[in-house]
Amino acid sequence: MTSDRPARPLLAVKQVIPPVRTGAIPRERLQRQLRLAETRLTVVVAPAGWGKTSLLSGWAADAGEKRRIAWVSLDENDDEPVRFWSYVLTALHRVSDDISTGPLQALDGAGVAPTDLALPILLNELAASTRPHVLVLDDYHVLADPRIHEAVEFLVTYLPPSLRLVIAARTDPPLPIARLRARGELTELRASQLRFSPDEAVALVSAVAGNDLDGATAAAVWERTEGWAAGLQLAALALRADPAKAGGDDRHLLDYFAAEILPALAPAQRDLLVRAAPLERLSGPLCDAALQVTGSAGVLADLVRADLFVAALDDEQHWYRLHRLLRDALAREATTDPREVLRRAATWFAAEDRIDDAVHHLQRAGRDDDAAGLLENNAETWFFPRGAAATYLRFGERLPGSAVGPTLALTLAYAAALCGDHARVNRWLDAADAAGTPDTVASGWHSFRAAVLCWRATFGGPDAESARSVALAQEAFDLETEGGAPGHPNVRLALGGALALDGRFEEAAALLLDQWPRRDRDSWPPWVALNVGGSLAVCLVESGRGEECDRVLRETGPLAEAVERDRQEASAPGLAALRIAEGRRGYLSADVEAAAVRLRRGVTLAELHPRPTLLFLGLLYLADAELARGDRPAALAALARAREVVNDEPVSAYAAQRLEAAEARLGRAGARAAKRSGALMEELTDREMSILRALQGPASQREIGAALYLSINTVKAYNKSLYRKLGVASRHDAVTAARDLGLI
Repeated sequence: MTSDRPARPLLAVKQVIPPVRTGAIPRERLQRQLRLAETRLTVVVAPAGWGKTSLLSGWAADAGEKRRIAWVSLDENDDEPVRFWSYVLTALHRVSDDISTGPLQALDGAGVAPTDLALPILLNELAASTRPHVLVLDDYHVLADPRIHEAVEFLVTYLPPSLRLVIAARTDPPLPIARLRARGELTELRASQLRFSPDEAVALVSAVAGNDLDGATAAAVWERTEGWAAGLQLAALALRADPAKAGGDDRHLLDYFAAEILPALAPAQRDLLVRAAPLERLSGPLCDAALQVTGSAGVLADLVRADLFVAALDDEQHWYRLHRLLRDALAREATTDPREVLRRAATWFAAEDRIDDAVHHLQRAGRDDDAAGLLENNAETWFFPRGAAATYLRFGERLPGSAVGPTLALTLAYAAALCGDHARVNRWLDAADAAGTPDTVASGWHSFRAAVLCWRATFGGPDAESARSVALAQEAFDLETEGGAPGHPNVRLALGGALALDGRFEEAAALLLDQWPRRDRDSWPPWVALNVGGSLAVCLVESGRGEECDRVLRETGPLAEAVERDRQEASAPGLAALRIAEGRRGYLSADVEAAAVRLRRGVTLAELHPRPTLLFLGLLYLADAELARGDRPAALAALARAREVVNDEPVSAYAAQRLEAAEARLGRAGARAAKRSGALMEELTDREMSILRALQGPASQREIGAALYLSINTVKAYNKSLYRKLGVASRHDAVTAARDLGLI
């Protein structure tokens, strides 16, 4: 099964190193520092207009820089983990054969944090590479989501020698800057270093102004601007228009631009710059449509050639940007409503099938109802097939409540479920409940209320509330099939899944078996078939119906193999259940070696998804298989991990009972999973040490994360590395080993 998912909604120009402007002044002293930097992280931090992007693009284009450079130009729309990492991983893949599409595909899993799968795959591929790479993140200050900063910190912590990170921002990124500085792992370029020297300033102003400056004029310009790149550019443009404007005027430089530069432009240039100021990126066709003119591409090209604050973003000069510092000054000159420009831009983006950009521009234009309509009409046809559920959810949460109807609220709840965010699932389901009426219709559903209850049962609560999930799913089933209506197929699948979670496997198997033959007739997507097949296989194993389980495993086998071949495991949570069921069947058939292999694989897959009960069940099955192989320490280690799951994540009552029975059978004491020589072979990071100290107490991983301001997924990612370095498989053994080694 080759993935037929549409291309991710990424703007290719954001992954292109901006071309060096014609006439740009080389800054060899700074470029040399960037070339020679071997530290994990380089930060280029200064306020707007100090030439950060120009410096980095000049360095990246320098023939002396031999490393492969991946570039991402960030904006406010990238402040969401999946979208951010999609850009980063795509950019790295584009510049290096050593980086596969595997990390990018790993982002597709619902609720799978980048630190769980995508970043470990990336780090492993980089560790195997001998080619040096650099990742540049430009305008990092626009990002506020702490999950992004956590994952970037994780990347920096485990960065192999083949990758170095460069971040350009207006303020220090929220990363362990002080720690990296103290360890000599940080290179810093700040405003004091970016400031143009008097000689550089003379060269820049002379090149832009078109004539050589005398000493007094040069000194006056440099003193007034203090070497500020944007100020030098503005002063040079003023001198180009009138050489008498040397620098004695005390007005703000932006006033210079409005009073001296704009009037000197050709009417078409001035009109385009002023009217296009609301647009974050410019292209000829976009400006033609948004400004209702023709010939914008030629005007933009002329502005670039004249070095008038318009910079090309690609070598083909399809896309451009206007210096952000000056957009406010231009907006002051506008005589028309910028919201109309944004509305027409949204129409153009929609016609170009860039629905995310269309929604963004509608929201900036204050057209919330239109944005809501575009979201509702394109959820299942555009956003979800592209793996953009998090982007969809972010757009929805920017809307005022008055613009969100009941069906859009229901769709936003589903988007939150795809992101693994139970809290937001319930918040949007509450909104759908409150706004819905008896006349509200959801596509394919007999009862809107049943749809809300179905999603609440499936996604709205932790595994520990399995009895509540059953009650909600049963209520949804009764409403949806009232009066003999066939009902939406999801209502039976939801009830079957809830029953299985509650340990009522016979009842769940009956419902799921009733639905299973419909997979071909109803053309189920592959991920749905795998989810249902995996749940059904586990139910049949637990019900002692081995032959029927084997039939389901055979029927899903080709799909499962195709998913693994195409490395799409993260987008198919049902695959974990299938491998766990296969392993259990092997164990029951006395093929314990193959069973253990399948169960280890199933447990690894189950760790990618946010349902702890399946992971717990896989670990119990694995403990049985390891014991049957004669490896009692491995069985005890699997059991210890199962106990960690129960302690850290709420599981259903039946799961807790199963664990107590297994512990009684095998013994409660954990066992070390690997021998230790008495010396730690790999140093622990500061973050790992913080987590290790916290593991001594009774706090769960979630509580540890809250205390350290980390998500639980990030804590789990650090734990994996911590366990590997200590040669253990459980929390108990990690603490014991650390005490033996004198670490805590």
